[in-house]
Amino acid sequence: MKNIFFVSIFLIFTLYTAVAQDDVQIGSNFRDRTQSQGGLFDYSDPAGFNIKVQLWGYVKYPGYYVVPANSSLNDLLSYGGGPVLDAMLDDIRIYRKTETGNEELMKYNLDDLLWGDSLASKIIFPKLIAGDVILVPGEPRYFVREDIQFFVSLSLAIATLAVLIISLTD
Repeated sequence: MKNIFFVSIFLIFTLYTAVAQDDVQIGSNFRDRTQSQGGLFDYSDPAGFNIKVQLWGYVKYPGYYVVPANSSLNDLLSYGGGPVLDAMLDDIRIYRKTETGNEELMKYNLDDLLWGDSLASKIIFPKLIAGDVILVPGEPRYFVREDIQFFVSLSLAIATLAVLIISLTD
């Protein structure tokens, strides 16, 4: 009898979890032709030479990209959906291994392009080579509304407890 009880509880639990996870999907959702998680993005030219690069950090679609060989940093940022709100465009980094086996780290400042009235220096978007890793650093911004939301919910919880205590003592 105990075994039947435990088996029925197990079956109910597994059915509940299977039904409750209808928003979980394995793989990509191709209905809207976008990919919401980091992964492989193929922008290759079928008739040309293509390279594989990586774009990580504060961009809309970070991941591994297959792009035409003549692509620049600007092209890759565009393929990646552009930088997000918290991105620091004054410190974009390209990590590259040279043919001799040395490692190279190049930094670029694209803040002048977006926010400056005039360019401090001429911006040259570097051409990408196979194996480049591009990092767009950033940091989450502070918003006062998050603190206000926390304190309002805390004060409402305290007020609810006070009303409950008052109603129980009467």
